[in-house]
Amino acid sequence: MTREIVLDTETTGLDPAEGHRIIEIGCIELIDHVPTEKSLQIYINPERLIPVESQKVHGISDEFIADKPVFAAVVEEFLDFIGDDPLVIHNAGFDIKFLNAELARVGKPPIPFARAIDTIDIAKAKFPGARYSLDELCKRFGIDLTSRSKHGALLDSSLLAQVYLELIGGRQTRLSLTPAGFGADGADGASRPARARPEALPPRLSEAELARHEAFVAKELGDSALWAAR
Repeated sequence: MTREIVLDTETTGLDPAEGHRIIEIGCIELIDHVPTEKSLQIYINPERLIPVESQKVHGISDEFIADKPVFAAVVEEFLDFIGDDPLVIHNAGFDIKFLNAELARVGKPPIPFARAIDTIDIAKAKFPGARYSLDELCKRFGIDLTSRSKHGALLDSSLLAQVYLELIGGRQTRLSLTPAGFGADGADGASRPARARPEALPPRLSEAELARHEAFVAKELGDSALWAAR
């Protein structure tokens, strides 16, 4: 059994070195790459004002966040949920940089960057030259975006879990029926419709063999034969 955590954050800005902080963490548990019912959503008081430009992105206001706990009050809950498992993140450098800044403030060890599975890196390898935003990948895979009028850490984690599953080959990730060197959609990444045979294959059994089989079933098994079930 493989456990992974899909993770996303919302922040007051783009760089913790400029004093910006995390205001939401969203996590979804995957077992063998499939989401379970376990998730975590934490809103955090950043102990500073949220710029209007950032509020336009995620819709989280100073008034909404004012009564939420500070990071020190929720850090243990967060660390317990993620455990030591791999973290699936879209643009992992951004989120881990912010998480490590918050962890440093409360005297906790940092999260190693090597622990992250960055879905942007996977998308770049699979679709060279394409656009790699979460929105674009959702559109590529036909994932419903109607609920995403603004960014949200838990919502984006849910979308990313679906994108990640598609990027690694769908629900049957250990089964590959494509020749080596070809992606799931063909060598050039384009969708390929299934090809139907122009004519059905002829029966493998002769009429005589079919007749002998039916006689055997009728004589030896009677009406209880599984072959007779319709």
